[in-house]
Amino acid sequence: MTASGVFFLATLAYGVVIGDHIPAIVGGYKDARDAAANAAGFRIASIALSGERHVSREEILSAAAVTGTTSLLFFDVDEARNRLKTNPWIADATLLKLYPDRLQIGIKEREAFALWQQAGRVSVIAGDGTVLEPFVNPRLIRLPLVVGAGAASRAKEILTLLDRYPDLRDQVRAWVLIAERRWNLRLRNGLDIRLPESEVEQALVTLAGLDKDKKLISRDVMAIDLRLADRVTVRLSEAAAAQRAEALKDKKPAKKGGSA
Repeated sequence: MTASGVFFLATLAYGVVIGDHIPAIVGGYKDARDAAANAAGFRIASIALSGERHVSREEILSAAAVTGTTSLLFFDVDEARNRLKTNPWIADATLLKLYPDRLQIGIKEREAFALWQQAGRVSVIAGDGTVLEPFVNPRLIRLPLVVGAGAASRAKEILTLLDRYPDLRDQVRAWVLIAERRWNLRLRNGLDIRLPESEVEQALVTLAGLDKDKKLISRDVMAIDLRLADRVTVRLSEAAAAQRAEALKDKKPAKKGGSA
């Protein structure tokens, strides 16, 4: 090759890079390659999907980059699988090419596990803490609500534990993570149950026992503090506190003595 030819090719390559033409060239090559394969009988004529519930057919095909001109021959299933898994609903995917013209796509979706509230916004999360949707579809409004920074990744831990105490869990309106260290349970009647940072199950055993013997949860109290292993502290409502103070005052013995 002459020096002028080398110079021309180098100039052409430089112009392609500087002009950001590489994606267009690669795209054109892929289009031509697929067109040739399709003409040979390898056009994707049938696509079978399975496992989709929350993700639509259109979203799956778009994520997998399957279009009307995609050829089965050059379709990269590994690349498509990785693209599908960028959708937060899709935990995994399997793709199978059946020559000459059929494609099977099976997806495994994450389950909506709870609602997560942080900074005034509520999202739908999976059991592993993955945010599935940054909003709440009406069909998911009855999911458990966890609140606070870090609560998404720890939601399964506390909700699974509360499954062992169904009577208590049914009364919980929100699970609130405090300082990313420990949980408060906010009940539907407004009562706060303050759990310890460790030995949470033992605290729940204590609470269940007190509720069984003394109906503590249904009493006129505002908070039950279980953070200390050797004691349970109960904060009465204002009305209950006033009533208790009045009862104690009535029980005070009369002063002895007097004027002679």
